[in-house]
Amino acid sequence: MGRTLVILGLVILLVGLLWPWLQKIGLGRLPGDIVIERENFRFYFPVTTSIVISLLLSLLFWLFFRR
Repeated sequence: MGRTLVILGLVILLVGLLWPWLQKIGLGRLPGDIVIERENFRFYFPVTTSIVISLLLSLLFWLFFRR
C-alpha cells in the first residue's frame, strides 16, 4: 500500500506542475464540461475532463501494476 500512495502522490505532483500547460491545450474546458454562469454565481463541473483524467490514470496504473 505504501508504494501505491507514493505513486499516487507523484502523479498528483506531476499533474499539479503540468497544470498551466494542460490548460493551454484545453484540458479543463472540453466540450461536455458543464458551466452555468449567472449574475453573481458560477458553477463549473468538468464532466469530460474528469473522464479523460480517469482514463489516463487507469492506463498509467495498468502499465505500472501489470505482471
